[in-house]
Amino acid sequence: MALPERILMGPGPSTVPDRVRRAMAAPTLGHLDPRFVELLDETSSMLRELFRTSNELTFPVSATGMGGMECVVANLLEPGDQALVCINGLFGGRMADMMERYGVTVHRLEKPWGEVFTVEEIEAEVHRHPKAKVLAIVHAETSTGAHQPLEGVAKMLHEEGMLLLVDVVTSLGGHEVDLDGWYIDAAYSATQKCLSCPPGLAPVSFSPAAVEVMERRKSTVGSWYFDIGMLAKYYQGRSQRAYHHTPPVNSIYGLHEGLRIILEEGIDARIERHAKMHRRLRAGLEEIGLDYLPEQSLHTLNCVLVPKGVDESGVRATMLDTYGVEIGGGLGPLAGKVWRIGLMGHSATQANVDLVLAALVDCLE
Repeated sequence: MALPERILMGPGPSTVPDRVRRAMAAPTLGHLDPRFVELLDETSSMLRELFRTSNELTFPVSATGMGGMECVVANLLEPGDQALVCINGLFGGRMADMMERYGVTVHRLEKPWGEVFTVEEIEAEVHRHPKAKVLAIVHAETSTGAHQPLEGVAKMLHEEGMLLLVDVVTSLGGHEVDLDGWYIDAAYSATQKCLSCPPGLAPVSFSPAAVEVMERRKSTVGSWYFDIGMLAKYYQGRSQRAYHHTPPVNSIYGLHEGLRIILEEGIDARIERHAKMHRRLRAGLEEIGLDYLPEQSLHTLNCVLVPKGVDESGVRATMLDTYGVEIGGGLGPLAGKVWRIGLMGHSATQANVDLVLAALVDCLE
């Protein structure tokens, strides 16, 4: 079956460059093969550079971004623990749901979709729930395009003995992410967004403080598959790698090459490219009378309000059928009300921005 070429400008996945696809076509090696283990270690080292961290426990989980979320939740929290979760979109809500499934008491700090939290709002909630073990927050809310500031959050949490858990799925590789500089204790991402690799891997990173919390657990991790105690014996096994599961070898080839591309471009240069493409798209959208949802908008995910009387899904279908351009629709309470236009990784180019603008103008006319 012949599959069409699409220009992926939605909330993910983004376009996968030829270099990554060629890397994935290399011969499959055993997951304990010395050459593959060397490549896996290089991949983890490059992830540390991208996360801007020295965290030794940094590696790609064999799962999608939601698997990365579950890996972090399952290991840091135990039944009976308390957690604070900031919810201003779909993915904050998912973290709360996932924690509750693991027997955690969740205290929700909620704001309307598209808004962000202030340090003062978070601090007030922390003081109301001093027994909470973690505060979880989404840096880049894919459902709304809201860009959550994180500077200053961790210091206040650490003074109360809490950990900071952050979703950086739609920001890693497109926005500044600084785990060590922002004192983040645990974070997870996904390969199909700004890393421009196929879906299926979830980079995670745990600080030494998070590792200490996991080592002091009183109960067994509720997920066998995501148990860091066992996974670390493979990913950090040095000369001896303990078998846990067979990771997606060829997908890791692709991530290795995708990270090489990012570091060749330069992290700062890549972040600036995303910012520049966002400014170009936003100026073009405002010129044709379209407005953004969030005040603090991501560069990588642009949430655009659909004009009154316009067939939201019809415009998306026409763009896909006529131009081969994919953009996303709204989720939850924003369904039918917004378009979500992604500018991620290999897709964030001037040619693609101009094509999206031209296609939208044509469809709206």
